[in-house]
Amino acid sequence: MKDIFSLALICEIAAEFRAVDISFDADAFIARSMEGLNKLELTGRAAHIADAMRVYLPVRFAEAAAVIDASLGPELPPTGKIGGAALRYMPHVLFVRKYGLDDYEAAMRVQAELTKRFTAEFSIRAFLVKYPERAYEQMLVWADDDNAHLRRLASEGMRPRLPWAPRLRAFQHNPRPVIELLERLRDDPVPYVRRSVANNLNDIAKDHPELVIETCRRWAQEAPEGRTWIVRHALRSLVATGNQDAIRILGGAANPSIRLSGVAIAPQRVTLGGNTRVSFEVVSTAQQSQRLLIGYTVHFVKANGSSRAKFFRLRTLTIHSGEKIALSATMSLATMTTRRHFPGNHRIDAIINGEAHPLGNFEVITSMSVPA
Repeated sequence: MKDIFSLALICEIAAEFRAVDISFDADAFIARSMEGLNKLELTGRAAHIADAMRVYLPVRFAEAAAVIDASLGPELPPTGKIGGAALRYMPHVLFVRKYGLDDYEAAMRVQAELTKRFTAEFSIRAFLVKYPERAYEQMLVWADDDNAHLRRLASEGMRPRLPWAPRLRAFQHNPRPVIELLERLRDDPVPYVRRSVANNLNDIAKDHPELVIETCRRWAQEAPEGRTWIVRHALRSLVATGNQDAIRILGGAANPSIRLSGVAIAPQRVTLGGNTRVSFEVVSTAQQSQRLLIGYTVHFVKANGSSRAKFFRLRTLTIHSGEKIALSATMSLATMTTRRHFPGNHRIDAIINGEAHPLGNFEVITSMSVPA
């Protein structure tokens, strides 16, 4: 992933700047950007290029932002899939975050355009900290915008626990302003936006579970399909920890009468970058039908050898007396932008209406040994 920030891309960025600003020294920018680049990882490379932008773009931030704005390519479709091509704008976003804080108006204008090509969720947080009231009012405006990227930024940028970003302590302490904004987006027509709303509520639930329970209980009443999905996804962490209020909102049975059979994990030894698959059967031992919220937790090994649990939803279903339902899931050990994997013993649990049922273990190794 880090290799996207290469000589070829830096030359492209330089050409784009040069096309809108004939005074831009493309050769010097390229040389400066390439100094020490190969020693850096993904974010470090983007920050390094952003620092080179600071040297060769106009000194006044408003003028630099105008060059960036004029150099941008077409908007992304509002699908939420930010691929490698969109990552090319990470240096631009980091430039705004680091060098644009003293020019609020120009920074907000260019972030509104950048988020349509990549995402400004990381840079906007610095403005929410420095200009809390003013930036919050802008987020409310964007929440009502016709552009789905801006509506999504209004939610994603205000997540108290956004991954890869400093926490927004003010909203972590008092998330009610965030809830007020999310009320405007709860029936958004675009799944990309609704997913951000659900993730935001899931963040808030880690510090204020009762507030999220209250919100989701209210939202679940006569909810259209899109909002029902938000509620289900927003409550996932609370369901995984056995919160009975969350389980009841989703229609789950308390203390379901079930047993598991046919558990299999294959392969049980998997190389980094590979896949393994878990399968099991849920058998009802109750005399009546039961509503089950079924997922699984993988206890991923971290770099220091400890583990971190991550919950994945599987299915929500009704199981009848004596019925057996087969379930399976494939787990990828490929490196992602949001998750790295490490060798070691990984535990898997089925989570059914908040109750953990051990499924077994699989071992992640660096490579398969080949017999001599």
